[in-house]
Amino acid sequence: MKDFKAYTERVYRKRVGSSGLVTFEVAVKETDLLVSADRNLEKEVRDLVFSSRHQIESYIESHPEFLTTLEPYPDDPFAPPLVREMVECTKGFGVGPMASVAGAIAQFVGTSLLRWSKEVIVENGGDIFLKTERPITVSLFAGKSPLSEKLGLVISPGQMPLGVCSSSGTVGHSFSKGKADVACILGLSATLADGAATALCNKIQGRKDLDRIAEWATAMKGVTGVLVILGDAMATWGQIELTAL
Repeated sequence: MKDFKAYTERVYRKRVGSSGLVTFEVAVKETDLLVSADRNLEKEVRDLVFSSRHQIESYIESHPEFLTTLEPYPDDPFAPPLVREMVECTKGFGVGPMASVAGAIAQFVGTSLLRWSKEVIVENGGDIFLKTERPITVSLFAGKSPLSEKLGLVISPGQMPLGVCSSSGTVGHSFSKGKADVACILGLSATLADGAATALCNKIQGRKDLDRIAEWATAMKGVTGVLVILGDAMATWGQIELTAL
């Protein structure tokens, strides 16, 4: 989760390689996206960010508890589509819907851009939507861990569209109950991956918890891969291919 508070350092923007694509930034209020596409689509992205934020912000105005709850939120058939997606993607993970907000916006913008671009990468606060026709390597930023930015995740075209999202108990401004330097999730959508990353990171209190990654990940529907770094220790599960950077 990276909520509407800006993560000002943006050091993770070195994490996505996008050779051959046009890369640009779009910022609307606290939302600050790095986008790569076949061509410059700044206007389209700006419109999509306004649309996604309006869905969330208007719902919060009438349902303020949606913003603050740390528990799964009840289904609301009258909520905007993006809000319903956030509720659906987090209810099985035991976290509040705002745990998925950055991934949800990346997912909404990314899937919408596929109308104009065959290849799209959207990064929002370190949470990423990917759809390319070539392999992509995503660098792993894990704060002060000696493994930080030493390893990359290799994502093949066959895995995409894909969400790659991270949560940390030591990096950034987002709330976490856990102590992992990074809990990175590969998921069927960025919305789902963002909520799952928050939920998994919350569980990591020490090295002994790394032994339970496979158990926890298997129970997370829609999650295809997991990587957790805690200090100089690491655990993986699922469709994870690593490369040295």
